[in-house]
Amino acid sequence: MNSASRWRMAAAVFASLSAFQNSTLVLVVLAAGVAGLAHGFSGFGAALIFMPAASALVTPAIAAPVLLIADGLLSLGFLPKAWTLARRSDVAVMAAGAVVGVPLGTLILQQADPLLLRWVIAALATAMLMLLMSGWRYHGTPRKPVTALVGAVSGLFGGLAQLSGPPVVAYWLSGKQEPIAIRANIILFFGATTLFTTVSYLLTGIITLQTVWLAMLVAPLYGLGLYAGARLFRLASPELFRRLCFLLIAISVVTSLPLWR
Repeated sequence: MNSASRWRMAAAVFASLSAFQNSTLVLVVLAAGVAGLAHGFSGFGAALIFMPAASALVTPAIAAPVLLIADGLLSLGFLPKAWTLARRSDVAVMAAGAVVGVPLGTLILQQADPLLLRWVIAALATAMLMLLMSGWRYHGTPRKPVTALVGAVSGLFGGLAQLSGPPVVAYWLSGKQEPIAIRANIILFFGATTLFTTVSYLLTGIITLQTVWLAMLVAPLYGLGLYAGARLFRLASPELFRRLCFLLIAISVVTSLPLWR
């Protein structure tokens, strides 16, 4: 890349991000770092932490594609191993449900009032947090219609606010599969929904040059958080870190409520 191209790229980055105050960008990047840290040491919680906080800073329609791009790029390395370990038939059924749910969630994200969406995201994050804290699991026999329905609900929450994780985790943890297979199922399903959501966001114009550059801005600290969280996980009990995740999620939800101006 010659110097003229680098200057043009720099000008494009500046123009796309100049709509935000520097303090806003710093807070979004810090929220991404904390979300990556939580995800790295607990395996969940990135969207639950990032979306309420970032939605209050840059609106939900910007926060959602930013997390989608950053997390999607940094999670590609997990897919090959997951492909070999997962029960791909089960993942395919759940992904078929997500094909229905993702566009609906995307449509709501595109059309709904941003302030209303902030309340919805805060309510969803609170509900998902309570579900995770309760330890509830689906104890019925996994059947294809139920699996597809869980996929549709997960896709709806994912398209709306990148909150696709908790329904899937609660459902699959209730089964009799080995933990390594469950983890692989979840990773592979998230890979599929990332693809569906990316296509849906592109078709509706939610992914813009601005969101791409903002995602590139937050990706390094998000990736560092993933790495640090995975390393820190070895130094303390999983239960302690899960409780810290719950606390971080709760703080993110409360501090991002539209009540606070």
